[in-house]
Amino acid sequence: MTDHRLSPVSAAWPVAGPAAPSTSGRPRVVVVMPAYNAEATLERTWREIPSGVADEVIVVDDASRDRTVTVAERLGLTVIRHAENRGYGANQKTCYRAALDRGAEIVAMIHPDYQYDARVLPHLVGFISLGICDVVLGSRIRSRQEALQGGMPPWKYVANRALTILENFVLGQNLGDFHSGLRVYRRKVLETIPFEANSDDFVFDSQFLAQAVHFGFRLGDAPVPARYFPEASSINFRRSVTYGLRTLEVLVRYAAHRTGLRRSPLFTPRPSATG
Repeated sequence: MTDHRLSPVSAAWPVAGPAAPSTSGRPRVVVVMPAYNAEATLERTWREIPSGVADEVIVVDDASRDRTVTVAERLGLTVIRHAENRGYGANQKTCYRAALDRGAEIVAMIHPDYQYDARVLPHLVGFISLGICDVVLGSRIRSRQEALQGGMPPWKYVANRALTILENFVLGQNLGDFHSGLRVYRRKVLETIPFEANSDDFVFDSQFLAQAVHFGFRLGDAPVPARYFPEASSINFRRSVTYGLRTLEVLVRYAAHRTGLRRSPLFTPRPSATG
């Protein structure tokens, strides 16, 4: 059984008090979980994180209607509560502000819905700490058969493949899954990217990766088993269509900014980075 022994902190914002430095001689790793109604899956996700990987686990609760906060506090995790539901993107913004404020040198974001196998986190973190990548994603699609056998709906698989192929072409990358909910970042990425300018909705993820490419960060990915089941969070078909269209908009804005046709605040460095 995983034993994290983290002190619980429950707050609105910001998290009070300085973060303790890593005592292992390695970079300080903070795992963040943007949570909404994750009572049934949060503990299972947390228990799969190998012991010794995370110096701290932060759960940001987006005004859940269930016992997500109660479960997180019982596990001894750092908890930040939104007084009202702000959206997936806004949740991540709080996650990253908290991680930076608490001295994270590497930030790992994982959805607490038990869809992604958290046991791979040490390997993804390793690509960052070894200086190989600045951003690492867990790819759910090592093969078509594996993705579909894991329960990914066929329509979602087709949409993912189409968008990922297009994103790779426009952004000049070669990633297997642009839409993963398991991501690891070097601190400098979060200090540079103006993620506060991003959407508060699901397209935040697409904007973030386009920004990472624009600012010259090195992206990579590694296969991660994924599970699809009723308790795992998933947006419905209508919202998926909206997400796909907004992702296409991100690519258009990226191309327009890069060619000088139209400047976008999404690709302007944070003031602290320009300083």
